[in-house]
Amino acid sequence: MENRKKVAFYTLGCKLNFSETSTIARNFNDEGFDRVDFEEIADIYVINTCSVTENADKQFKQVVKKAMKLNDKAFVAAVGCYAQLKPEELAAVDGVDLVLGATEKFKITDYINDLSKNDMGEVHSCEIAEADFYVGSYSIGDRTRAFLKVQDGCDYKCTYCTIPLARGISRSDALENVLQNAKEISAQNIKEIVLTGVNIGDYGKGEFGNKKHEHTFLDLVQALDKVDGIERLRISSIEPNLLKNETIDFVSKSRTFVPHFHIPLQSGSNDILKLMKRRYLREVYTERVNKIREVMPHACIGVDVIVGFPGETDEHFLETYHFLNEMDISYLHVFTYSERDNTEAANMPGIVSANVRAKRSKMLRGLSVKKRRAFYESQLGSNRTVLFESENKEGYIHGFTENYVKVKTPWNPELVNTLQEINLTKIDEDGSVRLEFINKLAEA
Repeated sequence: MENRKKVAFYTLGCKLNFSETSTIARNFNDEGFDRVDFEEIADIYVINTCSVTENADKQFKQVVKKAMKLNDKAFVAAVGCYAQLKPEELAAVDGVDLVLGATEKFKITDYINDLSKNDMGEVHSCEIAEADFYVGSYSIGDRTRAFLKVQDGCDYKCTYCTIPLARGISRSDALENVLQNAKEISAQNIKEIVLTGVNIGDYGKGEFGNKKHEHTFLDLVQALDKVDGIERLRISSIEPNLLKNETIDFVSKSRTFVPHFHIPLQSGSNDILKLMKRRYLREVYTERVNKIREVMPHACIGVDVIVGFPGETDEHFLETYHFLNEMDISYLHVFTYSERDNTEAANMPGIVSANVRAKRSKMLRGLSVKKRRAFYESQLGSNRTVLFESENKEGYIHGFTENYVKVKTPWNPELVNTLQEINLTKIDEDGSVRLEFINKLAEA
């Protein structure tokens, strides 16, 4: 069957986008398309966009250019968050034929009729208030782990964030759907599932397409822990005010949930947290970290932080720096604040200059390196379980322990997608950790 059309995908942004791209790709498959790599010649290129950083906008244009270089007659479709927020802007990019917003992206195959190039991108984007239904999705990008979407949208009104504008209100997948998806994933010999969403701690809200809900995030975690065949479950990112002590306690005793939490902080200054309209103060954050450390001393704790928010003085920034420096956390994801249209923060006074933002970002990235190193050192000599990945990188195979320590050992194809008992021995010059196998069979 030589005449089957080829489709290629490119995903910008978060894990949630990756899980949704996978679902859209399966829809194409059902319609008789063959999926090819984005580096190959295709009839259709679908780009799943992101609106979180300034950079994502520039990246989009580069990706379109790349597609056009591969096949200047290809049909190019833009979907996702940026497509919802700035559809006209994307439609005007040279080469773009179709722009689909938040509700239309999962129906993309309905919009692709004759695949002839348009002079101007055709836009189908709804009023975001209409994005109130839930489409479940999961991605199987590599054989080792899958991202499982459990929730979408957000009801929070953080002053810097466009996600509620791009994805609509908070809504959740029905619990039986999540469990069904988890079973489908584990049936494909995938060892780890990462739970993903926009605000997953809000899980349960909008489970029935309205504000009614029966389940909470704790219910979800407890139900997933019972699914046969899943070896590991990881919570991707959860708001500190929604990470309850009961959940932390449950994870500490769980069969499958790993001791790894990623908790956005955004600022260590209460003044800035209030300006951001975050729903907690730094004291709550400290409580969460202390609770995790009390029941899981070896847990990995990752932190999101934004630098250069309007009104952030040197004092505010140092407050954040010292707060993080003194706290027992494992690594940071540092975001440099960038103005987004239609957000409250874009009109706030006290703009921080670009070079100050860059300097603060660099300081926190340096702190992150120090924190990760200290965390890895604290794990040396301990016995862990590692899940090995599928890539041969310069003669080594890499993997992650349950508590997210990155390890490496000489390449052995038999280790791919296996869980192995190991002892962490020393930190390599590239920052990953070397190991010894506890089970000698693995070395044979």
